[in-house]
Amino acid sequence: MGTTTMSATGAVTRPPDTGATARRGGFAVRLLGLLTATGVLLLVAVLSIAVGAKAIPPLDVLHALWHGRRSTVDGSVVLDLRVPRTLLGIAVGAALATAGVLMQALTRNPLADPGILGVNMGASTAVVIAIAVWGSTDPAFYVWFAFAGAGIAAALVYVLGSRGRTGPAPVRLALAGTAVSAVLGALVSVVTLLRPDVFDQFRFWGVGSLAGLPLSVLTTVLPFLAAGGLLALGLSGSLNALALGDDTARALGSGVLRTRLLGTLSVTLLCGAATAAVGPIAFIGLVVPHLVRSVTGPDHRWLLPYSMVVGSTLLVASDVLGRVIARPGEIQAGIVTAFAGAPVFIALVRRRRIAEL
Repeated sequence: MGTTTMSATGAVTRPPDTGATARRGGFAVRLLGLLTATGVLLLVAVLSIAVGAKAIPPLDVLHALWHGRRSTVDGSVVLDLRVPRTLLGIAVGAALATAGVLMQALTRNPLADPGILGVNMGASTAVVIAIAVWGSTDPAFYVWFAFAGAGIAAALVYVLGSRGRTGPAPVRLALAGTAVSAVLGALVSVVTLLRPDVFDQFRFWGVGSLAGLPLSVLTTVLPFLAAGGLLALGLSGSLNALALGDDTARALGSGVLRTRLLGTLSVTLLCGAATAAVGPIAFIGLVVPHLVRSVTGPDHRWLLPYSMVVGSTLLVASDVLGRVIARPGEIQAGIVTAFAGAPVFIALVRRRRIAEL
């Protein structure tokens, strides 16, 4: 705070509030960055609709989008295949990145991933059971099993990690998630090894892919993704307090147990629905928070919306890249994100020490 001075005429003057000016400048820069990132996402979405194994002239793509006609082959490809694929990639990428931010904040572990709660493996186990018992290959059918399996696994991990007087401690949650994932992974291996027919169906979902999924899959999981995303955004202030430590958060009036419980629920909704829709996709939830945090800092009020946009961009771009580099076939988005995410994460670790969250 500056000191007051008296001018020659006797009027009292105060220096400008540089702190308020800096805050306004920081807000403007972050808002501009968010708008820029959104623009990049829109550009990548346009590429996702225009690029594929079948070459479609840009004017035909615009014509199909504007008039909504499926009378031609090109119009059907754009409206029935590429548009649902792009929209699903945007929703799933945002969900996985948001779940990653929540996991790293709740556990204060910079290496935390949404799969740490056993959500991915719970969904995988449920899909294997659905295919083995009912033999269904319709994603709109087994998406419900995947979501139920993800929720049951997360609930089991939370119960195991909450035993004791201190409640759901981050270390116990991580250990419980690892144990549950190991058991469920063994079950998946047993079923797929004994039933080759189940393995043939499961392997397409298990690598994580946006290809061939109808719009009904997105409409099925969208309510869960929206609920989880809104819940995460509502917890941004509590997550900021939790980052200062449990005791400090309590002193600031934040409910630590309530924040962890609601955060776990949000992770389950986001990661469970995303995994149920497209299969397990790695590195989005691990890498994106670190990339965004280098721009926004640790403030979750900016970290969460930025991560949603960047996560969507990364997944859709990975899907486009998989279609381009393997024409006329394609490489699944889950494989591309693994190849792209691992070097980026290694570079982040080597460039600077990742502080404990």
